[in-house]
Amino acid sequence: MASFVTHLEAAIDGTRLEARRLQTTHAGRPLWVRYDLDAVRHAVRREDLKERVDSLWRYRELLPVEAEEHVVTLGEGLSPLLFCERLGRELGLERLWVKDESQLPTGSFKARGLCLAVSMAKELGVRRLAIPTAGNAGGALAAYAARAGLEAFVFMPADTPLVNRREAALYGARAFLVDGLITDCGAIVREGASELGWFDVSTLKEPYRLEGKKTMGLELAEQRDWRLPDVILYPTGGGTGLIGMWKAFGELAKLGWLESETRPRMISCQSSGCSPIARAFHSGDRFAQEFLGAATVASGLRVPKAIGDFMILDAVRESGGSARSAPEAELLPWMRRASALEGIALCPESAACLAVLRELVATGAVDRTEEVVVFNTGAAQKYAEVLPADPGRVPRRPDGSVDWARVALSYL
Repeated sequence: MASFVTHLEAAIDGTRLEARRLQTTHAGRPLWVRYDLDAVRHAVRREDLKERVDSLWRYRELLPVEAEEHVVTLGEGLSPLLFCERLGRELGLERLWVKDESQLPTGSFKARGLCLAVSMAKELGVRRLAIPTAGNAGGALAAYAARAGLEAFVFMPADTPLVNRREAALYGARAFLVDGLITDCGAIVREGASELGWFDVSTLKEPYRLEGKKTMGLELAEQRDWRLPDVILYPTGGGTGLIGMWKAFGELAKLGWLESETRPRMISCQSSGCSPIARAFHSGDRFAQEFLGAATVASGLRVPKAIGDFMILDAVRESGGSARSAPEAELLPWMRRASALEGIALCPESAACLAVLRELVATGAVDRTEEVVVFNTGAAQKYAEVLPADPGRVPRRPDGSVDWARVALSYL
């Protein structure tokens, strides 16, 4: 492998920083990884990708790892892009697709970001990592740290979904519950950096999770023969995936790989129970105020204050898109309806996208003929608390025979 990274760039003011050393933030805000795209253009053609491994590492020229021995992989990518005719009909759309990230290692899109963060930590000599998480990121860090032979510390709110709480420990991480929100967990991670010497891999507190998440955009473009859809709906907590995809589309355009100059309208989707980005968008603000009293069944959306808030809002506005919030009460019904219609294990975060999408179609903000992609960022099975109740038992008569009339009646 060869790295085409030239430098890191502060997102808030453009300050240039050295790439081949540990970096966190600048002025308390995230960093971009920048590449020599002219050199990339001469090193690889988009046609070359067809001969490469079916994982996100097929895009290695647009990733920061320099030495192949530092790549930490569990076979992440490519996630399927699924046409959803019945769900589309329910929403009033002719061309609806779901990109199903639930099929990645550890069951969510977090595998992409933590794969890159852990690989770069290994390359830069880090031995101990820590993360605050409201859900799937903790398990992903724990798995990739185990794969790399690194230590991992995971801090999560006490009411984090059960599967998320237990999978981090399964992978050997030192996992802790915290009374409070993800912001409280983040404060513990920051304090412990000096006390216990770990490196903080919080969302956008280091530059490389973003590079892993951008591969969703690279994959989507390749899967669609380098033609992007009209609209992308993305569930937004910390927002790394939306920011990363917008970055990916910009890089692809500069490489000349896209078939059209038109890029998708990016729709940031949150729950009414925690919607700081949607609120800032509608107020015309570039920075979001902390959302007090955050509460939603979609644990990945429960991020009251995102460090990359301005990056999310910039991307949404540049794309001609918007930031919306779905009624909290609609999340679980849409999760169950979509799963039953299409057989996709849709998570509650992505259910917010469907509630938002229905409103956009109803108001004409999205035309029924437009091509729309919704990202399913995690597997429904990881949210055991909100899955439907156990099924009923087969009714039997006293002689042990099945009472088929009652079986049929139970489904009317």
